[in-house]
Amino acid sequence: MRQAIGFFIILVCFPIIWILYSFIHTELLTASAFKDNLEQSIQLSSPNLAAPVVMLDENNNIFSEDYVEWRDPLPIESIPLFVQELFIQSEDAEFYNHIGFNFSAIFRAVFANASANANEQGASTITQQLVRLRYLSTEKTYERKVTELVYAYEMEKKSTKEEILLNYLNEIYFSNQVYGIGAAATYYFGRPLNQLTEAELAFISAIPNNPSMYDPLENFEATKKRQELLIDVLVNNGRISTDQAVALKAEPIVLQTKKKKQLYPAYSTYVLEELKSLIAEKEGYKEKMSNAQNEHQKLFFENELQTRVNEIIAQGVTIYTALDPFKQKEDEAYVNNLLHKTSDVQAASVVINNETREIISMYGGKDYKKFDFHRGYQAVRQPGSALKPLLVYAPVFDMTSLTANNTINGGKLCIGTFCPQNYGGAVYGDVTLKQAFRFSHNTPAVRLLDTVGIDNAFAKLDQFQFSHITAADHTYASALGGLTNGVTVLEMADAYTSFINGMYKPAHAIRKVVDKNGEVLYEWQEEKKEVWTPKTVQTMRELLSDVVQNGTGKGISIPSTYVGAKTGTTNDFYDYWIAGLTDTYTSAVWIGYDMPKNMKTIESKKIHHKIFNQIMNTK
Repeated sequence: MRQAIGFFIILVCFPIIWILYSFIHTELLTASAFKDNLEQSIQLSSPNLAAPVVMLDENNNIFSEDYVEWRDPLPIESIPLFVQELFIQSEDAEFYNHIGFNFSAIFRAVFANASANANEQGASTITQQLVRLRYLSTEKTYERKVTELVYAYEMEKKSTKEEILLNYLNEIYFSNQVYGIGAAATYYFGRPLNQLTEAELAFISAIPNNPSMYDPLENFEATKKRQELLIDVLVNNGRISTDQAVALKAEPIVLQTKKKKQLYPAYSTYVLEELKSLIAEKEGYKEKMSNAQNEHQKLFFENELQTRVNEIIAQGVTIYTALDPFKQKEDEAYVNNLLHKTSDVQAASVVINNETREIISMYGGKDYKKFDFHRGYQAVRQPGSALKPLLVYAPVFDMTSLTANNTINGGKLCIGTFCPQNYGGAVYGDVTLKQAFRFSHNTPAVRLLDTVGIDNAFAKLDQFQFSHITAADHTYASALGGLTNGVTVLEMADAYTSFINGMYKPAHAIRKVVDKNGEVLYEWQEEKKEVWTPKTVQTMRELLSDVVQNGTGKGISIPSTYVGAKTGTTNDFYDYWIAGLTDTYTSAVWIGYDMPKNMKTIESKKIHHKIFNQIMNTK
């Protein structure tokens, strides 16, 4: 009895409700504040949505995808008419005739809900569903429904039916964080939408009606039944024949679910960091931060930059990189296996292509996981003698008349309270610069730094990308690699490329960044510049080669017509380094403990030599 009374009251009151709604609607639209709000809110273009960030290797193959939501928006011409008909016939058969809402459907829903003493049955048009997706909650209240009707009416005024249908098909939810019919095709079947059969199209079209109930990964049979129901709708509405329906229902459905590609995390993690640097360079944030008057202002610009990076990433970009996937895979496997034999020792390496000056391989640490601490570019460590070629010897040959055959005193030395010692406390007489370099004597290096001048030497070092060196490092201890903070493996490999031919250009992993339409957003455009004279380069290459053949680099064995390198060992054996180059590559290698401790007991294993041999091999 109560149910009948409720039904009667709603039936009688509905015309009054409708008149009141029309009146309120008119009044609201004449109110400038509400009108302005609608004009700002009801925009037909797709809203900012989290789209995938895709990375391509040197062969333009995908190796990494970063996304929370999988989306693949398509133009209307790329969406088969069969799919369009499926949604229109099943969701909103009067789509092309109504003004945003369907009065008869609302009336039917009121009757049904009154009969059920509930408000479960909907009467939403495709336009209303799009409004709800973009602007409103999904709660089922009559107040929210009225707001939805107003928004749907406004959307119809501002757009064409085709535009509304396109946005709807590109934005509806297909379960498993998949949005849009195009993304559903690639996610569930691994093929573009236009390559799916009509049975497959009907199958994925079944999901949005109830993405939880019709999740094909969890409830395949329920999804299949819903697919068959949609096919029956097409038959009942005269869109396909009964025979066609039988054939579509009988076609086997085999899912080929898309797996997010997350190969080579050490490389992809760095690429995202370099993307931030690239945006900072191109949009002026780097200059702003370098000119900041205080730390507070610098932090403000850094936050601004991060916001901008997030905006770019959210739009969806494809990043073309220089990654050599075969080399990355081989290097990672070798170093991981090597380090597993030595408890807790970590390593990092960077390999740069000599011809292109691009980063083709990176090692960030044992069994590296995406966004872990990356020892290749984040670990700032003391470089030891590996810094001598850049800060001492090359500046000496570049700025004085000294040659590798000139002699220098290798005896004891004190400058003020600074009294460096050679390895093992050894004391030498006069030695040639070549001998001092070969065996990495310390006191000759300090004397040479004094000869060229500390500030002059650091002026040469400033040509490179050493971001952690400060004015406090302008001391004689720097001749031995003793710095306040230190350097990274990437910075060392990058600087050593200057010994290829005296020309320098910062090494990068990113070739270009393009948007969803293929338009180039960012790319590096630095030009090579001369940092060492040809005479200096020739001398340094000879000295680096001599280290490998006769000095501290013995054990380095690489099939190349040229191999040159410099080793480095820091105080208390906390860090072991090798930086050098061949005809093909330039690289730097570091090994050590994350929490520095003495590695004297493993020195004879020459782990860093083995890593260098592996990563510099061109096989």
